[in-house]
Amino acid sequence: MDIRNCSNCGKIYNYDGFNICIQCRRDEEKLFQKVKEYLRENPGAAIPEISEETEVESSKIIEFLRQGRLEVKDANNLILECERCEAPIRTGRFCDKCMVEMDREFKGSIGGGRDPRDLGSGDFKRKLRAGERYRKRR
Repeated sequence: MDIRNCSNCGKIYNYDGFNICIQCRRDEEKLFQKVKEYLRENPGAAIPEISEETEVESSKIIEFLRQGRLEVKDANNLILECERCEAPIRTGRFCDKCMVEMDREFKGSIGGGRDPRDLGSGDFKRKLRAGERYRKRR
């Protein structure tokens, strides 16, 4: 069991992959729904206006954009930048170009996404036998 402190409220909780406890996630979801509803009624509203009307901090709205839960519609209001190349983006953390490049780099770093058994039966069998010999010596 992995027990941690909530980074938001400080309470102890059973870690489930999130840095905040279940209650803080519920509260955050309520804020998100409030922002989403306001944007549905007022499309194209600017962040300061949304923040003032919904009483949700601007930083939280920007966090929703970074998480990919909201998207900037107007190409003139792009406030987010790609964390890799600093190109203006509508949502998330990276632009499409960088996402493709990172995907290619990640796949290349793990063998091109291929199964190691596909490297050629001779190489794979030789490595297997060498590993078995090593284990037998111990």
